[in-house]
Amino acid sequence: MKTTIVGYPRIGAKRELKFAIEQYFKNEISQDELLNVAKDLRHTHWLKQKEAAIDLIPCNDFSFYDQVLDQATLLNIIPKRYKDLNLSQLDTYFAMARGYQGEQGDVRALAMKKWYNTNYHYIVPEIDDQTEIKLVGTKPFDEYQEAKELGITPKLVIIGAFTLLKLCHYLGSKQAQDFVDAFIQAYKSIIAKANELKIEYIQFDEPSLVQDLTQEDLELFKHIYQEILASNSNSKIFLQTYFGDVRDLYVELQKLPFYGIGLDFIEGKETLNLIEKFKFTPNQILVAGLINGKNIWKNDYAQTLKLISNLKKIVKEDQLIISSSCSLLHVPYTLNNEEKLNELQKSHFAFAEEKLLELKDLSTLASLEDYSKEQSFIKNQQAIKTDRNANNQEVRDLLSKLTKHDYIRTPARAERQKLQKDLFNLPLFPTTTIGSFPQEKEVKQNRSLFKKGQISEEQYISFNQNKIKECIKLQEELDLDVLVHGEYERNDMVEYFGESLGGFVFTQNAWVQSYGTRCVKPPIIWGDVYRIKPITTAWSTYAQSLTSKIVKGMLTGPVTILNWSFPREDLSIKDSISQIALAIRDEVLDLEKNGIKIIQIDEAALREKLPLRKSDWFKEYLDFAIPAFRLTHSKVKPTTQIHTHMCYSEFTDIIPAIDQMDADVITFEASRSNLEILDSLREHNFETEVGPGVYDIHSPRIPSVDEIKRAVQIMLTKIDRNKLWINPDCGLKTRGVKETVASLKNLVEAAKELRRIAKLVNDATDQ
Repeated sequence: MKTTIVGYPRIGAKRELKFAIEQYFKNEISQDELLNVAKDLRHTHWLKQKEAAIDLIPCNDFSFYDQVLDQATLLNIIPKRYKDLNLSQLDTYFAMARGYQGEQGDVRALAMKKWYNTNYHYIVPEIDDQTEIKLVGTKPFDEYQEAKELGITPKLVIIGAFTLLKLCHYLGSKQAQDFVDAFIQAYKSIIAKANELKIEYIQFDEPSLVQDLTQEDLELFKHIYQEILASNSNSKIFLQTYFGDVRDLYVELQKLPFYGIGLDFIEGKETLNLIEKFKFTPNQILVAGLINGKNIWKNDYAQTLKLISNLKKIVKEDQLIISSSCSLLHVPYTLNNEEKLNELQKSHFAFAEEKLLELKDLSTLASLEDYSKEQSFIKNQQAIKTDRNANNQEVRDLLSKLTKHDYIRTPARAERQKLQKDLFNLPLFPTTTIGSFPQEKEVKQNRSLFKKGQISEEQYISFNQNKIKECIKLQEELDLDVLVHGEYERNDMVEYFGESLGGFVFTQNAWVQSYGTRCVKPPIIWGDVYRIKPITTAWSTYAQSLTSKIVKGMLTGPVTILNWSFPREDLSIKDSISQIALAIRDEVLDLEKNGIKIIQIDEAALREKLPLRKSDWFKEYLDFAIPAFRLTHSKVKPTTQIHTHMCYSEFTDIIPAIDQMDADVITFEASRSNLEILDSLREHNFETEVGPGVYDIHSPRIPSVDEIKRAVQIMLTKIDRNKLWINPDCGLKTRGVKETVASLKNLVEAAKELRRIAKLVNDATDQ
């Protein structure tokens, strides 16, 4: 039985690509040096898969920043403003991803959004009326030739035409339907080039097929692929889906001349039912996604082999290829770099390398009539059945005693907001930041030395307190209205909290790419969650003692903590989130008791576990995720102002649910999505006060005062001025000090100028 995977991580087991790209940005290495690092990583990854006996090894799954941006540049979807910079091909690519400000010009980055239901972010391609879609690049074919030279059987991976068409943002008078023929011709060119190079296998990724599809969508998909596939002469083309099932077009897919179809058996709730009900055409290959590409728990061989056995009753063995459910981009590289996990913990986990070996084991075991005596099976089942001692009865009892009153805050929001305005006496358009300030080398070094035991706790605290003093002083000098303590004690907004919560396990090097060079190290939820000790109170109260201005307490919300961790698979998402919510509630009440008047509970990842099909939104997620957030703050005083923050997701379709979170203020990313969310806020009479981000912190460029004023003036056409806050679109942790200070200085000046204008208008009206 053959094996494959959808894709492989690319950042490097020790984040080699991340560091090389960042060095390149700082002009510390040349472009050739960067290209060599990338080539070495590709070769390492391919050979690792070959060593694990993976039969069809993906190529072109590597990217310097994002695979969607790669496909856009391959097809000449490059807005004129970036071409006009006259930069190198690679630097133009990076300008699209992160903006550019220099001798060649000043351009903002393209929009960035979450990749379906993951914590990965993709760059949104932008098409205007003048865009000429055509094959202009050679990246996929160059990497294919590289792979061939290593003696492997590469499978060329390409973002599919239907998905790319859906992901693009269209400007001007033309819309997606106006570019269908151009897309078809461009993809025909890809196939023609593949045929010319005698590329045997091509994988077209079409994750958009697992979402709700209209009849128009179905007709569009069929039209695109009838045309594209008709141009193929000798390549074997796979259609690859993931993150769900293809219930809307399962039967139609098998009528199209694909060599094989990749289906997700992990998140695809209906996948097995569809195959059992409608069977599978005998002239196609089924690529069965059986290894979870998004979580790190060991595969249960008994269950998977039973599923394979059921599939072999429907399809012939030589029709079946076993695979990961999606790209392994979403899991860490290897357990081999983890020295602090104990043997019990390691025995339950499988990272990317280990998942390759799981595929190898399953392929071998599935070919045997009796695999029960095989060592690989016995060892797997021993690990699966070993008790993890994960349950905490006290936590479960507390959860069972909650009533509906624990989720309701009184009085109503409008009354609370009036009390808060009278108490805080903030100016029109209050200014604030999202929480973190730049963490330069010495901040990370202080944390590292303390963790290694090379400095005392007193030294560690003293260093951070000095940084907090500097941060408060800077914000006072900038004249921001609501301050933050800077979060110098935090390595990550989830891992930091997990370290003070029971039930979590932490890794040393289990890095996962979030976007570009940004990597995160998600903690693992091992057992029932509870608060061990106060987490943030000492830092927040110290910061508040330094100023007469209000300092926000900064927390991460329960939904985000769960979504940015590797969750348990033996407990429902609902129960996991509720356990975390109780722990965060303890922290909220401690902050309030210690005099913190504004508390921000970030829910940056609210949308990530939202099912991709709308029919499942409430019963499978929102009906417990939104109440879980309310549980964290329902017991605070009316005068305590609750903020939340969300970023880089499409929220317009769940605005009513977000309002039901019953926060007093919400800040969110808007700068890279052209403020599109504002219309939805107005349409739904959004009650919460709002702070749409006025500039993009993921770009190194500094926004001007006029640029910020223009953004706020657009906001004022959609939002009541008495409900509008002015802030960046996310935390400032990854930015440099110089650009941060300059950007915030312009932000404050823009707010003051807008206040002066508003006062003049009021005075004129009064007269």
